[in-house]
Amino acid sequence: MPTPPPRSAPLPRPSLTERRKAETQLEIARTAAALFAERGTAVTADDIARASGVALRTFYRYFRTKEDAVAPLLADGVRQWIDELGAAPAGPDAPPVRETLERTARRSLNPADEPAAEALRWTRGLLRVMPDDPALRAVWHRVHHDSEEALMPVLARLTGAGPLETRLAAAAANTAMRIAVEEWAAGDGAPEGAQGPAALVTRCMRALTAGLPQLDGAHGTAGGTAGEENAGQGGTHPGR
Repeated sequence: MPTPPPRSAPLPRPSLTERRKAETQLEIARTAAALFAERGTAVTADDIARASGVALRTFYRYFRTKEDAVAPLLADGVRQWIDELGAAPAGPDAPPVRETLERTARRSLNPADEPAAEALRWTRGLLRVMPDDPALRAVWHRVHHDSEEALMPVLARLTGAGPLETRLAAAAANTAMRIAVEEWAAGDGAPEGAQGPAALVTRCMRALTAGLPQLDGAHGTAGGTAGEENAGQGGTHPGR
């Protein structure tokens, strides 16, 4: 059985200045999301700056456009999910990666407190105005492209799969998250419950990962060659 890859070394802790900058960006992003959800595309960068309590030139120091201002909010939940996945153990005694993906995705989309529920509501409002704002929609897709890139090294460590299988798994998992939130945002369901994003992401994960046998094995045991052989069989998957 292949030896699971070692756990990645922890990233250095950001400096105090970097943390303060990130907090300011997230605060502006929350304000921007609330304004977009309330007013739609009529929102201006000046509106966001004033409501955030910063000068317009400070706003532009952090963001190039008014649409860019929402990116930190959209990325925050995805980043928490990827961080939790990155902390998961790899090895033959660990649960199948499929189960870990579902569990962590469900937890990241199940609001644990009112601020988290409010962020989801703002995201719903943003998604509803995106059809009228191509620039805002581009930010949404850019955030998910970045999250897919960040998922690849995490899933490579957890599965031990080759580059092609890892990329496919990252694309599937990321797409499941995106579609779950988009479907929820298009309806009127509460953040919790059977029609909430957490329940929808479970359905999406199972549908999209059904053809990815490298996620059925234990963490770090899938190997590139084994993944290719299993993919060619296209048959029974023990986790289903």
